[in-house]
Amino acid sequence: MNQPQIPQATSPLAMWLDYLASIHTSAIDLGLDRVQAVAKSANLSKPAPTVITVAGTNGKGSTCAIMEAILLDAGYSVGVYSSPHLIRYNERVRVNGHDLDDEKHAQAFAFIEQQRGDISLSFFEFGTLAALRLFQTENVDVVLLEVGLGGRLDATNVVDHDVSVITSLAIDHVDWLGDDINVIGFEKAGIYRSGKPAICGQPKAPSTVAAHADDIGAELYQVGIQYSYEKTSDLKWKWVHGSYALEDLPVPGLPLQNAATALMALATSHLDITDINIVNGLNGAHLPGRMQVINDKPTILLDVAHNPHSAGYLVEKVAQQYASKSIHTVVAMLHDKDIQQTLCELSRIASSWYPASLQGPRAASADELCQYLPGSNDKYDSPVKAFEAAMTHAKAEDVILVVGSFHTVGEVLEHWQSKGV
Repeated sequence: MNQPQIPQATSPLAMWLDYLASIHTSAIDLGLDRVQAVAKSANLSKPAPTVITVAGTNGKGSTCAIMEAILLDAGYSVGVYSSPHLIRYNERVRVNGHDLDDEKHAQAFAFIEQQRGDISLSFFEFGTLAALRLFQTENVDVVLLEVGLGGRLDATNVVDHDVSVITSLAIDHVDWLGDDINVIGFEKAGIYRSGKPAICGQPKAPSTVAAHADDIGAELYQVGIQYSYEKTSDLKWKWVHGSYALEDLPVPGLPLQNAATALMALATSHLDITDINIVNGLNGAHLPGRMQVINDKPTILLDVAHNPHSAGYLVEKVAQQYASKSIHTVVAMLHDKDIQQTLCELSRIASSWYPASLQGPRAASADELCQYLPGSNDKYDSPVKAFEAAMTHAKAEDVILVVGSFHTVGEVLEHWQSKGV
């Protein structure tokens, strides 16, 4: 078998991404030995003065987006690493609210390629190390690191971070993390650090989270115990930590639970943030693919919800905002998700279904989805074809909901943008 040609620092980003996908035997390879060795030799273990690492089943992206908006308003230079992307790989690394250009990614990949020697790295591990290098070269003040999968064995956990966050805990990624919520809690709590703040935004979290924090001497801040929040009106909420309270906060466009978690993480970070920064950040925080509206008449709503927990939240929001409207539901999912329960949640609002197949080794087919859908539905071999069918059937006052996966939303969003609407 021919070895893939090693790209150069000046090679196109697409060539690098093909190369990264070809050099390791498996797409997901949990374990820290290889990535830790490269991080140490490349001096990437502390890519910024302050690093906040965020794990969780759902809400990682929203929590990072809220912290990012607040920190940018406070004048900090902020790097965010997230995955997966919707359309372009560049979305995975943001600096001061903007994606970096292809050339900077290629230079970072070339640096990691040189540093790794004969150590094999998975696509995610290579990308994580390159992101750390980018934050280092861009000289950011704060890095917000989103964990890829689990926590304890995720590539992001090689970083010496200052604050650790778990946003939520539910059963997801069964193939990798199993279906025992206590085990999942332990895996996610693996990002906690001795003597450092450890935030848990999951109400009544499994006991393994607090037990692990206690075992290693982390400073645990558990929602409902060390901090709390409540909505006080349709537009306002309050956040309380000990004797300190922030009242009359604006309700953000992202989940309130994640906003409360973000505030607790920032409160323990010793960064200089004012109440005004918090208000401005809450008002300005947004995230593509989360309750994202790209058209009206008909309303086109995109959401990457892909498990029962996130689908349940989405259903509540859609029911509030689009009561009594017909919801044309375009859905495609990965087969390692809880398809049955996710579709069960969505069925509470769906008026009609447009099930589609995704491509790739983890993809579920439209036939698999139809096992759990009521009635007989037309099937589509791509989210775009399903979306186009929904567009032909939807009236101006209806809602087209595109849901089920980052892949589903990304394909439809790219298609919509290519039309130049």
